[in-house]
Amino acid sequence: MNLMQAHSPATASAAALDTIAYAVGQSAIGTILAARSPVGVCAILIGDDAVALEQDLADRFPGRIIVRDEAGLRDDLAAIARFIETPGAGLDMPLDMRHGTPFQQRVWQVLRTIPCGAIITYTALARRIGMPDGARAVATACAANAIALGIPCHRVLRADGSLSGYRWGLERKRALLDREAAI
Repeated sequence: MNLMQAHSPATASAAALDTIAYAVGQSAIGTILAARSPVGVCAILIGDDAVALEQDLADRFPGRIIVRDEAGLRDDLAAIARFIETPGAGLDMPLDMRHGTPFQQRVWQVLRTIPCGAIITYTALARRIGMPDGARAVATACAANAIALGIPCHRVLRADGSLSGYRWGLERKRALLDREAAI
């Protein structure tokens, strides 16, 4: 991963707006990476390997200044791990969803209205945003989501109720849904 730093005080203000701070921690479902822009949380990535998550972050935000800040994101990591353990507690943090297309942002906004413990199909979600034939486009928007849990794409199922692709792995999707169903 290419970590860049601001080069002069004159560019410090502009650089601050282009800076993403991140930290890596552990949770019941694997390694988690939380990243924040000045606007809010812009990524929650889940996986097995911190280096792969760091590379994923860099790939998602090319040209941005990315700095590791374990102390600054300690509370975010704790809130994410707590949400995974006890999803009924909620995950209330400001999000920065500007990295998506307008369509993706629309899908993500609707996803944020799906309550913990509830599920929706790709088809029903497409209907909800006014695109009854847009299930595939909705699935693509879900796959582009970089803010796992904050934008709960794990709550979306196929029309037949079965699990389908989840960027962070079907085992994690099942574990999250099982935990939420138990509340």
